[in-house]
Amino acid sequence: MKITRGLPTVRPASCPVLTIGNFDGQHLGHRALVQAVVNCARQVNGFPVVLSFAPHPVEVLRPGSVHKFLSEDYEKIAFFERLGVGELVILPFTMELASLGPDEFVQQVLRDGLGIRKLFVGENFVFGRGRSGGVKDLIELGATAGFSVEPIAPLIVGQEVVSSTRIRKCLTAGDVGQGAQCLGRPYMLEGIVIPGEKRGKQFGWPTANLRLPVHRVLPADGVYATLTVFKGECLDSIAYIGTRPTFSEEERLLEVHIFDKTLQLYGEDISVHFIESVRGDMVFANPRDLVSQMDHDGQRAREILRNYSGRPRIPAVVQGGSG
Repeated sequence: MKITRGLPTVRPASCPVLTIGNFDGQHLGHRALVQAVVNCARQVNGFPVVLSFAPHPVEVLRPGSVHKFLSEDYEKIAFFERLGVGELVILPFTMELASLGPDEFVQQVLRDGLGIRKLFVGENFVFGRGRSGGVKDLIELGATAGFSVEPIAPLIVGQEVVSSTRIRKCLTAGDVGQGAQCLGRPYMLEGIVIPGEKRGKQFGWPTANLRLPVHRVLPADGVYATLTVFKGECLDSIAYIGTRPTFSEEERLLEVHIFDKTLQLYGEDISVHFIESVRGDMVFANPRDLVSQMDHDGQRAREILRNYSGRPRIPAVVQGGSG
């Protein structure tokens, strides 16, 4: 897949079929949209193209606001490659671009810049200055500019529309299971293992500790059944996110215990995939009560993982950690 930053100086050799979006999280709705582009391009002997933006529009339109992401850039690129996208065009999102009216965006970017022949968008797609253009406007402007528009109905999972907003709400509420249903895979965080207090080892529950990435959406504090990927191997595990209130600590960390394995992980990159919540965070009167609860949590996590049929996709090339 070719990656172009800014509008390409050379257009694709054949009929460009396009979709537009930020595609954070690459959820099932995103997959359906991109797959429609790829399938159409095959049918018309065209070329599948995705138009995305960097930085995220929110960071430009609302400076100073904090926007949390569901995925890393390399995950997005791998997602497009897997589905068969021929070119990813990443357009710098600037105030100048944001000020373009719907007609200017169509003419300058879609017609003159990309020369598209067909465009797929979600039914609720908006564009142009102040989000003033909708799908109806796009269809009318596209007809004048020489391309057709195909609106795609939103994907429904569990009687609700799949969206990045919904997934964020699920994760921050601790419902990683529902988040995974919308993503089409477990939610993942990765990082470099750092030294901890070694308290878990003293209690018979050694953990690999990761600092939490400040730019990512984070599951609610609590305990989760997880799968941990280390050097291409997928391992059953249990993870805790929180500040360890029983010991009055402050830094919020991700702590992972890998079942039935003794590994030297300090300084290593691991990825943690959240399968299902075991319980929320708790404060214990003493370490003995905590260890008793950990034993119970471990049994519950093992049960969840025994009944889990999926496994996370392991990339051929190990990615660098974000921690």
